[in-house]
Amino acid sequence: MLPTRCGYVALIGAPNSGKSTLLNRLVGRKLAIVTPKAQTTRSRLLGIAIEGPTQIIFVDTPGIFPPRRRLDRAMVAAAWSGAEDADDMLLLVDASRGIDPDTRRILDRLAERGRRSILALNKIDRVPRESLLGLADSLSREGDFEPIFMISGLTGDGVEEVKRHLAASLPPGPWLFPEDQLSDAPERLIAAEVTREQVFLQLHDELPYASTVETERWEDRPDGSVRIEQVIYVQRPGQRAIVLGEGGKRIKAIGARARAELEKIFERRVHLFVFVKVRENWIDDRERFAALGLDYNT
Repeated sequence: MLPTRCGYVALIGAPNSGKSTLLNRLVGRKLAIVTPKAQTTRSRLLGIAIEGPTQIIFVDTPGIFPPRRRLDRAMVAAAWSGAEDADDMLLLVDASRGIDPDTRRILDRLAERGRRSILALNKIDRVPRESLLGLADSLSREGDFEPIFMISGLTGDGVEEVKRHLAASLPPGPWLFPEDQLSDAPERLIAAEVTREQVFLQLHDELPYASTVETERWEDRPDGSVRIEQVIYVQRPGQRAIVLGEGGKRIKAIGARARAELEKIFERRVHLFVFVKVRENWIDDRERFAALGLDYNT
């Protein structure tokens, strides 16, 4: 029997570089929400995968970008903290965007720290091969990358090669989680994130960044189903009206799609009840930061 290996691998990159899509692909189940909106991921999330005798603990981090508000600063700090504590670091670069300003800042910081990392050019399905080779060459001269992979988290191209490489490179040691555990995130948090995903997907630019979802009640029922009560918090009454929609149609659609997604994830019947409340300063509320696992004082 081969000796076991175990370690942490941080997924870092600019916003919308595809970290959450890749995490879901690596783990084989949806854990992280995915939307076209930048900075969708707000806190660190662990995804756990098995490859042969190796347990790989992936750390999905918020996108790294120039912070403007307290929440932004806390998110970026969480991303770098998760990266610097990990055994390996996997930098994702959106191949269709190349070395944009956010990626440039990440490259500069890695160079300052002298940190070797693995590089993955993501979304290769969107870029001609000739451009990929040129971008890989440019990035290889920018930092200490070994090796460089070309992947698509969406289609799965190249992902298994990355997983096998990581499994072989992590240190020997016992597994830190049970074999059937896929994340350290509580189900209440995953449920809230799934509903927040639907808020973003259905409202697009109608609702600003300043909304969040919390699971306030979770009741396991005797028939095996679960009753979940959630609140979508917004900052102004006008935003509440947007979420509700005419005659409550919008929030019903959000709840219906979130419920269907949750039933697939939890493999059980879900009774979901979603409400909307105004909390003007939630984005600067210590309790909200604690719920997200972020440091308010960053």
